Amino acid sequence: MPQSRPLALTTLLLMGGCMVGPNYHKPSTPTPPAYKEAGGWTPIQPSDAADRKDWWTVFGDPTLNTLEARVEVSNQTLAAAEAAYRQAHAVVAEDQAALWPVVTGGANVTQSGGGGGSNSSGVGGTGSSGSGSTTGGTGGGKTRTIYQVNLGATWAPDIWGAVRRQINSGKAQAQASAALVANARLSAQIELASDYFTLRQLDEEKRDDDAILAADKHALDVVQNKYNAGNAARSDLLTAKGTYDSAQANDADLAQQRARMEDAIAVLAGQPPADLPLPPGPWNLTVPQIPATVPSALLQRRPDIANAERTAASQSELIGVAVAAYFPNLNLSGQGGFSAPNLGSLFNASSLFWSLGAQAAETIFNGGLTSAKVRAAHAAYEEAVANYRQTVLAAFQNVEDNMAAQKVFESEEALLQAAYDNAQENVTVTLNEYQAGTVDYTTVATAQVTAYQARNALTQMQANRLTTAVSLIEALGGGWNTSQLPKS
Repeated sequence: MPQSRPLALTTLLLMGGCMVGPNYHKPSTPTPPAYKEAGGWTPIQPSDAADRKDWWTVFGDPTLNTLEARVEVSNQTLAAAEAAYRQAHAVVAEDQAALWPVVTGGANVTQSGGGGGSNSSGVGGTGSSGSGSTTGGTGGGKTRTIYQVNLGATWAPDIWGAVRRQINSGKAQAQASAALVANARLSAQIELASDYFTLRQLDEEKRDDDAILAADKHALDVVQNKYNAGNAARSDLLTAKGTYDSAQANDADLAQQRARMEDAIAVLAGQPPADLPLPPGPWNLTVPQIPATVPSALLQRRPDIANAERTAASQSELIGVAVAAYFPNLNLSGQGGFSAPNLGSLFNASSLFWSLGAQAAETIFNGGLTSAKVRAAHAAYEEAVANYRQTVLAAFQNVEDNMAAQKVFESEEALLQAAYDNAQENVTVTLNEYQAGTVDYTTVATAQVTAYQARNALTQMQANRLTTAVSLIEALGGGWNTSQLPKS
């Protein structure tokens, strides 16, 4: 009966255990019923490519698809984020270990002697490997040997829930870290797609520049022939040469820009630039129609929002950890084993010994340290909530901005296409007029520059529409969802 009392006391304590501090509830956020710029947008469908993990396939470019697949495998920024998540997950296991008793075992042999001299003694040890010391007299006293094996345990029951709060905080932080992994993955994918579109834009500009270079060379030949025949001024010849030289310099600059963009894509794909050459490709990418979602769905679709919300949950649990310091701690200990003067009788019932103990301790005065920690925990939670709400607001702004840009850029492209067609026609007209002697070459050079600028503006706008589509996919979460967060 006496032996059952400590067990009953422990059970009673555990049954009465509670978790002090506030229970977490997801903070409210201002969420509009619909996007301001959503008029005319198609509602999202389950089959939409932009709502899937492989969202980049909506652009229909095989090279882009191959490059994006390498990000998941080889991108080192993503690898670092995943390692950070594994570390956060391991911390949860560390916290969970505090719920269990610590059990130790040992074995030792002790020799002692009496009678006024120095003794000799045997070996002793604790744990799985023993280490011992011997002392004794050199006189003729009798030597005594004691053999002992024992198990000991200590346990601090989580009466006030501090450990469980810490575990919950660690789990929420691990989920926040998992959301960071998803955000790092999406950011790398988005950046690669944007760089790839810029690469193809530069390819198109290079082709345009080559065509303009050929036209400038033709114009230079015309002026040279007229000058040789005495029908053109030297100023016309110098102007034509200057235009041709400028086109050549621009051609070289485009090659340098393309090389930098190709290198950036290789690094995003986790490859040395020398191992990932990208030959020039066509400018045939189409701008997809990105389906719209309801604003409330954005809270589940963006990993940065999930990270901010899970961080707030983690900070909420830490308030309970701080509050638990107001209450007393209980430590239970126990020890048992066998002790005998010879090995043959070591495990007899008469050699058994045991002891149980309990200790309660509470901080009476610490200069307001506990109260300060509680206030700090509350403030950290409020900061996390404010960051969460700001992240949500910024996400709504991000979606609205990209929706508006898509609409404006679409109308601008049509205008720029018309401007380029007119400018190109004007180059043909002025060159014919110059050959007929009705205008000077300055008119032709001006028309050529205008056409070149119009073509570049059109290509830039087409690239803007593509990158804005990518940015809108990113703003909508890139097909990610909070259901992908780890549960524990």
